[in-house]
Amino acid sequence: MIATAAANIRIVLVEPAGPLNVGSVARVMKNMGLHQLILVNPQCDYLGEEARLMAVRAADILETATVVESLPAALVGCVRAIATTGDDCRSHPMPLESPADALPWLLEAPSALIFGREDCGLTNAELNRAQRLIRIKSSDAYTSLNLAQAVAICCYELYRQEGSATDFVADVTDVTERNKEERIFSQSPLPPLSPSPNPSLSQSSPLPNSVPLEQLEGYYEQLEGLLLKIGYLQPHTAASRMEKFRRLYNRAYPTVDEVAMLRGVLRQTEWGLKSYPRSPVSDTLDGALPENPGDIKSE
Repeated sequence: MIATAAANIRIVLVEPAGPLNVGSVARVMKNMGLHQLILVNPQCDYLGEEARLMAVRAADILETATVVESLPAALVGCVRAIATTGDDCRSHPMPLESPADALPWLLEAPSALIFGREDCGLTNAELNRAQRLIRIKSSDAYTSLNLAQAVAICCYELYRQEGSATDFVADVTDVTERNKEERIFSQSPLPPLSPSPNPSLSQSSPLPNSVPLEQLEGYYEQLEGLLLKIGYLQPHTAASRMEKFRRLYNRAYPTVDEVAMLRGVLRQTEWGLKSYPRSPVSDTLDGALPENPGDIKSE
């Protein structure tokens, strides 16, 4: 069974500054059947008159919104997250996808769709919290979309994709019942016909033991600490190098068990560093390790 967007997806606004925007977001969420609104450190009165004016009959979305202090807190319990950006991301190596291609992926699991500040969007550190990035294409004459407009486009795409998924399930049921009736009538030994799959529907299998994002963040913190300790990372380059590890694991979608195994390796390595004496003799020049031993090239 395909889970509903209303049950799975939370809309996350990072430091929204305009109450009119927040009210408009609440309205379009209700239009499209969504109800989980998370506000990260809001910079406006999201329950005030202006917000309610734009929300109209969606004031309940505002009243039940969850306010948190940080983006990691907004993602607790999610196993998938997509962030939006208006930038072409030349400064960020993650690929940009269209809403139609990426958003159906959120329908299958507890997920977050993250939107940035009205004036400057999301920082690179915040973008790194997401596994995928989307950008809404627009005219080169004016590429920046209003926050509420961007949310509206994405919420509509989710609503449309969920409707396609529901129609596909209904088609499967109808064809199955029709095949039963035809076989009873004709006693034909031929197998039942299969409906054509909906190409817009993500057909991935149910998520087995998917790791919550907060647990994955715990692994990243532990990994960074160990790599700093052994000298593979240096404080001034750690952030950029950890981005590469994040991209690697974002492509892999590790499970709870796999992350537990990886953390076990790190714990055992940390124990080994404390328990075993280091050799006074090194096979590197002057006995010193380079900044990144893995980058050594053989002669």
